[in-house]
Amino acid sequence: MEENKATAVAEETPQEIPAIEETKTVSNASVDPDKFDWDAFEGKDVYGEDKKKVEELYDQTLSKVVENEVVEGVVTSVNKREVIVNIGYKSEGVIPAPEFRYNPDLKAGDKVEVFVETAEDKKGQLVLSHKKARALRSWDMVNAAYNAGEVVKGYVKTRTKGGMIVDIFGIEAFLPGSQIDVKPIRDYDQYVDTNMDFKIVKINQEFRNVVVSHKALIEAELEQQKMQIIGKLEKGQVLEGTVKNITGYGVFVDLGGVDGLIHITDLSWGRINHPEEVVHLDQKINVVILDFDEAKKRIALGLKQLTPHPWSALDPNLKVGDKVKGKVVLIADYGAFVEIEPGVEGLIHVSEMSWSPRLRIAQDFLKVGDEVEAQILTLDREEKKMSLGLKQLIPNPWENIREKYPVGSKHTATVRNVTNFGVFAELEEGIEGLVHISDLSWTKIKHPSEMVQPGDKIEVVILDFDEENHKLSLGHKQLLPNPWESIETNYYTGSLHTFKIENITDKGVVFPLGDDIEATCTAKELVKEDGTMPVAGEELQFKVIDLKRSIRKVILSHVRTYSDVKSEKASAETDNTKKAVKKINSNIEKTTLGDISELAALKSKLEKGE
Repeated sequence: MEENKATAVAEETPQEIPAIEETKTVSNASVDPDKFDWDAFEGKDVYGEDKKKVEELYDQTLSKVVENEVVEGVVTSVNKREVIVNIGYKSEGVIPAPEFRYNPDLKAGDKVEVFVETAEDKKGQLVLSHKKARALRSWDMVNAAYNAGEVVKGYVKTRTKGGMIVDIFGIEAFLPGSQIDVKPIRDYDQYVDTNMDFKIVKINQEFRNVVVSHKALIEAELEQQKMQIIGKLEKGQVLEGTVKNITGYGVFVDLGGVDGLIHITDLSWGRINHPEEVVHLDQKINVVILDFDEAKKRIALGLKQLTPHPWSALDPNLKVGDKVKGKVVLIADYGAFVEIEPGVEGLIHVSEMSWSPRLRIAQDFLKVGDEVEAQILTLDREEKKMSLGLKQLIPNPWENIREKYPVGSKHTATVRNVTNFGVFAELEEGIEGLVHISDLSWTKIKHPSEMVQPGDKIEVVILDFDEENHKLSLGHKQLLPNPWESIETNYYTGSLHTFKIENITDKGVVFPLGDDIEATCTAKELVKEDGTMPVAGEELQFKVIDLKRSIRKVILSHVRTYSDVKSEKASAETDNTKKAVKKINSNIEKTTLGDISELAALKSKLEKGE
């Protein structure tokens, strides 16, 4: 471009003067080259005294260039390495092509903004920069595009943590990985070094951070597609779709612009642990519309509904009482689900796993994958439900319970459970009984765990049966001596005993007799014969006035030791008096009768004499 420079014009031969004439086509200076009187210079010595004047006139035909300002230029040529831009100056600017990579459609004749770095460098070359021009104008352009919601073009420069770096108007913006597309991205590198359309979704004015989204543009388009597709949907309609995403709870299927969900329970009639057992990513499958919510844009899909239900093919001769074999596919605390055919399951409740009345969990008997044989207990083909039993295939130990364990018989049992009200002891598998806390010991205990723990052996006696409910009442203390029997022998009613008083309360005194048996005397019955109360350390004689077997207490009285003696003496004197009176009365009665007899005889004699 140096042949166009003004200095070259002054130094070259007259034959190159026509180069000045070329500037007429590019000049936009204040001097109109079409009206310039070029003929006035013909035959003149322009390289002599008029040289300075010619240079001034030539400069007027060129644009006035101010360094460090943004001006508009016209692209004159484009190649892979550089872009030539004419801003109306005496030389054109050369700009590296990568500065325009955001605009792959750039061509000659396009207008672009450039930043004038230097009007002439050491080589006399005009130095321009499109990148700096964009940078100076970019922030205003970014804000304007954000406020207007405009779509902007950007160049994806590189990957970064969590997304991509995008060149927008010369500013580096962040494109989050979740905002690249509506579907999950497996290969981020495929977007590097590409141009894409974006929407500016967030701007931080303080730090000049920009966040863009390509997904927002896709969603806007898909929203229109969704409305059209959902408007044509019908329940029961069969569509083809592509498996878009697989989760633990189901499969998302792309129906051509709108997604639907196949829940894991609608993938297969049989039980599956994960949807990947049935489908895989990008697989083309047929699905049926189960339900859809036009407002929420949710579509429920089904896959298993396209095949007949396995219950429809179940053996029609199968009935209650038949034996079936199957595999345990699921276990809960309350029971186990057994698959006897693909898609046909039966429940074995934990109560049907053993004859034992003791509550247990299904995991104590079975585990997933076990092959089992069971008996059909209930079968409902309409509701597609079946219940099975394991214990029905083994003998019921309760059938001859009274013959094997008669009332009063003694046995050794294993403690299976200890509660606050008693101990559950197992005589054999399926035969358990309760030893109530009141039948564990003759003495009082706070909790059965004071005596036994689960797994201990315990001697028991059969007390009672409840065959219908499979309940058995057991006793342990009945095999041990009853300390109350010796109490009744030694502390019978009316017997006298001497006790040393250790402590006196308002209620009276208490004397421990051992084995949780007590002798008690109320304050009223503690008064001595002289009317005073005894003191601690004093020994007194007490009389047993009652035995309370139910509460294991001996009732004492000191007052009765002396009051009863007085009553006995008074009673004896009364008895003697009664005996004396009776004797006197007897004598009087005898005398009277004798006299009457003699008088009767005398009368008889007198009558005969007459």
